[in-house]
Amino acid sequence: MEELANESTFRSYMFFWSGQLVSLMGSLVVQFAIIWWITEETGSAFYLSIGTFLYFIPMVLLTPITGVLADRMNRKTLIILADSSQALVTVWIIGLFYYTNPVQNPIGLILINSLRGVCQAFHMPTVSAIVPTMVPKDKLSRINGVGFLFTSLIQLIGPLIGAVLMAFYTLDLVLWVDIFTFSIAVIPLLLIKIPNVKGLIENLKETNDLSFIKEFKEGIKIIKFIPGMMTLLFLDMLVNFLIAPINVLLPLYIFETHSGSAISLATVMLFLNAGMILGGLITALKKEWKYKMSVYFSGLMIVMALISVLGLAPSGFFIVLWIGIAIVGFILPVISTIFLTIIQTTVPPDKMGRVSSVSQSMSSAIFPIGTLV
Repeated sequence: MEELANESTFRSYMFFWSGQLVSLMGSLVVQFAIIWWITEETGSAFYLSIGTFLYFIPMVLLTPITGVLADRMNRKTLIILADSSQALVTVWIIGLFYYTNPVQNPIGLILINSLRGVCQAFHMPTVSAIVPTMVPKDKLSRINGVGFLFTSLIQLIGPLIGAVLMAFYTLDLVLWVDIFTFSIAVIPLLLIKIPNVKGLIENLKETNDLSFIKEFKEGIKIIKFIPGMMTLLFLDMLVNFLIAPINVLLPLYIFETHSGSAISLATVMLFLNAGMILGGLITALKKEWKYKMSVYFSGLMIVMALISVLGLAPSGFFIVLWIGIAIVGFILPVISTIFLTIIQTTVPPDKMGRVSSVSQSMSSAIFPIGTLV
């Protein structure tokens, strides 16, 4: 397998990644604002759960196709189309507040917001597929760690900004943050060159009649061929199953069970992301993990135990929530980095889109199940 990545592509990737972080900031501010709006306006676990379920269903259904597209088509074009479409969906939601009353029909906002899940189904496998083609192999583990570190920093700041903005502005105004950050993030994407995988064009000419289903099955065969990969994917599904209730019901849990406010929720999320920052920093400094599967499995067991503790925390005892969720946050980037690095270092670059689509389909499929349970 030829090493496609070099210092030039690595610099281009870092430029691209910086824009993605800006876009992520806007998305997190808007996500927090929408979730808190639904929590305050409906006070319903049903609306929170169904909103998340409908958001992830497009990922489950479309990711197998989009992963194959990431290997067949121009990856830069796919990312631009996905990000632009998501910005247009946000504009559509803004229009709801100008021309209708979403308070009377929150399901309309939830249905339109699910289209953001469609955009993410195209965005995530494509971005995952380009990493090993632009980042040299000896930098993959560290760049994954740095990625989690900076993502955690953004996730730390985003909800706080969202909470402050929601205290002073209405949701329709806060949504414009997503449009502003998208306009910044698209600049690096337009300027950089994302390399094609060698042999891809020739492969497409020879297998032009190969169906998406067959290519998806090929991704499954590759996973089965790599020792331990299927077990690792099932463990990743378990992590998503456990995290789903926290992601979805945390606002209602803080609001109802602990009589908290938007600031209370933002503070809990601050501790979660502070833990993720520390975990991301450790993974960024760690060049290579020994006994990867042992570390992964041990971390998973600790997360399971702590989630039980969080669910049993007495009403108003926020210190229990802060400590428990900070430890969970610390462990998540460690096990996620191990998971990503194993995939990126064992899967051929021209098959990465297909394998990423299988992985993300399995993870996305279990998330809505965990949400409904």
